[in-house]
Amino acid sequence: MSGVVIVGAGQAGLQLAASLRELGYGGSIRLIGDEPHAPYQRPPLSKAYLAGTAPDMMLFMQEPNWFAQHEIDFLPDETVVSVNRELRQVDLRSGAFLDYEHLVFATGTRNRHLPCVEGAIEGVLSLRTLDDARQLQAALQKADRIVIVGAGFLGLEAATIAAAAGRHVRVIEAGPRVLGRVASEPVSTIVRQCHEEAGVVFDFNESVVAVHGNVGRVEALELQSGERVPADLVLISIGVVPNAELAAAAGLEVHNGIVVDRQMRTEDPCISAIGDCAAFPFMADRDRMVRLESVQNAVDQARCLAERIMGRGRDYDAVPLFWSDQAGLRLQMAGLTKGGETAVIRGDPASRAFSVFCYDGDRLVAVESVSRLPDHMQARKLLQARISPTSQQAADSGFDLKTLISVRAAA
Repeated sequence: MSGVVIVGAGQAGLQLAASLRELGYGGSIRLIGDEPHAPYQRPPLSKAYLAGTAPDMMLFMQEPNWFAQHEIDFLPDETVVSVNRELRQVDLRSGAFLDYEHLVFATGTRNRHLPCVEGAIEGVLSLRTLDDARQLQAALQKADRIVIVGAGFLGLEAATIAAAAGRHVRVIEAGPRVLGRVASEPVSTIVRQCHEEAGVVFDFNESVVAVHGNVGRVEALELQSGERVPADLVLISIGVVPNAELAAAAGLEVHNGIVVDRQMRTEDPCISAIGDCAAFPFMADRDRMVRLESVQNAVDQARCLAERIMGRGRDYDAVPLFWSDQAGLRLQMAGLTKGGETAVIRGDPASRAFSVFCYDGDRLVAVESVSRLPDHMQARKLLQARISPTSQQAADSGFDLKTLISVRAAA
């Protein structure tokens, strides 16, 4: 029995299976997940779930009987160990094998490890899976001194929850500011201020060179500066790497992810990749190859691929979207920067409700909004339509950005 075999049961994999059935695909669909759980949402793990305000049942994306109702064969706690492209077959850890007409990698990413950590040390955790979140949630109840390594989205979301629970929180960041890879300096500055007002302490341009413990349990981190930072609990949040080894072993091109074209196709026309593991040409920036880690990207790429499998191929050209709740702020981002853009501020950062319009020359490439939903909604439309307000228009809060969209629609 051939058909579509999807390796990875996260947001992208589940969405592809659902979209195929919605579009009338009548062949077999096998969805392979390497965790024992049914597909669940990951964003709440560092937000509401970690805070204890979202029960387990709210995480799962489908009811238990959904798979049988849609004739989708879900294989949990299973792993693909090899791909035979000549036979169009995948071999499973269990010893079984599956034939495929179309194979899709939706394998996601895994957390980077801190180089100085060797083996398991009690109290040194990371956050990627539901089981990780359960372990971290339990550990937070007992710890008082919490050190987070990495000032990205996930690390700062966890810092928000720990500080709100009255814990002593310290964040160690190798770069010069928070959210250094993903946000402009004006946004970074306000985010840092709000965290510091909540009691979070930051160390920038600093790295961890050793972990010290007693009887297998963490007691302190040693920094490059020589300082020892006491810790009851350490969360490592220093980024991720794509799970692309299986594709590479099958002879497919891999470069910061599994390389695909505008329609999510690898060099093998029978194999595609979607979601966090896929490196694809970003049409809004002259086909620059990028790899994105967001729910929106995973869902939209899955829908795009489902259409191609059903013979309705189109190029993937969605506007990247990201969001984060932390330190009392709602961050919403549309578009994609690569560093060096000109930042134009709309609104007053002191009010903690403003946006930053990012320009590459005269071209609008991204908009970062802090607790300013109307700007975010207009930014999505502007970027999708390839409309660039002038920097003067963007900076003028009294200028109605909707008029630019209306003019384009009427033309």
